[in-house]
Amino acid sequence: MTQLRSFYPEIEPYETGMLDVGDGHAIYYERCGTPGAKPAVFLHGGPGGGIAPKHRRLFDPRAYDVLLFDQRGCGRSTPHAGLEANTTWHLVADIERLRERIGVAQWLVFGGSWGSTLALAYAQAHPGRTSELVLRGIFTVRESELHWYYQFGASEVYPEKWEDFLAPIPPAERGDLRTAYRKRLIHEDEAVRLEAAQAWSLWEGRTLTLLPDPETSDTFGDPHYALAFARIENHYFVHHGWLEDGQLLRDVDKIRHIPATIVQGRWDMACPTRTAHDLHRAWPEADYHLIEDAGHAFSEPGILDRLIRATDRYAGL
Repeated sequence: MTQLRSFYPEIEPYETGMLDVGDGHAIYYERCGTPGAKPAVFLHGGPGGGIAPKHRRLFDPRAYDVLLFDQRGCGRSTPHAGLEANTTWHLVADIERLRERIGVAQWLVFGGSWGSTLALAYAQAHPGRTSELVLRGIFTVRESELHWYYQFGASEVYPEKWEDFLAPIPPAERGDLRTAYRKRLIHEDEAVRLEAAQAWSLWEGRTLTLLPDPETSDTFGDPHYALAFARIENHYFVHHGWLEDGQLLRDVDKIRHIPATIVQGRWDMACPTRTAHDLHRAWPEADYHLIEDAGHAFSEPGILDRLIRATDRYAGL
């Protein structure tokens, strides 16, 4: 039996910095691996999730020069939880600013969950700057995907966790939960904002893995993390990511020539397999790996194995 691949050893950045991207935003970035090696950019999930040390370990540090960054409003970027001038297309422009800053013509683009959305949007806007794509837990912000997770669908699989998600919202407002949460997440009362943020964030944290994993879910209850995560996610989702419904699937022709790997957990509740299946149908040229014993998290063994094998392969290892 083939042994599953796992994380590369822990590594510290060889460079960190803040980049002023305008509109009052400054984004934190870090670079890991070997300066001048194969360039890659890592796009985290959420939106609003931020980067973590484990993300650095998805790439062979001898073969890659990886840039990771906290998207607008989250992690160490400022202002914390800021929603002004924070859209998909602002983030696409930020990725280009970062590429130009480090002076590479192309780079591998790696994105999971919301990061897969952003990776597709960036690659379709800048196909000439994208050498390869590694995509995990596919999400394209279609209304059907949002409805499944925030209105009816995943609620039937996790009814006890769904009750906690509903708790801050009065019954009369539950017909449109994203809008009801929006009202509370931008409320002038900090206590109201925080209650809504933690309920929204914990719903996601508790439904990410096939089996319960406190190490994954506990992060989502941290008040500082939850506020940025929930406010930014909800902000993007009430605006459908500033994308036309189905746009990223419709425009696959723009990136069809780019080598790509798609990795999807069968039991992914946050980003159901239907979306990955639709992308695979639209883009059969891309490698597609459906992991039968996994949910959504990149750290689940079967998903992690395929991600590491993909980054290795694109580095010629």
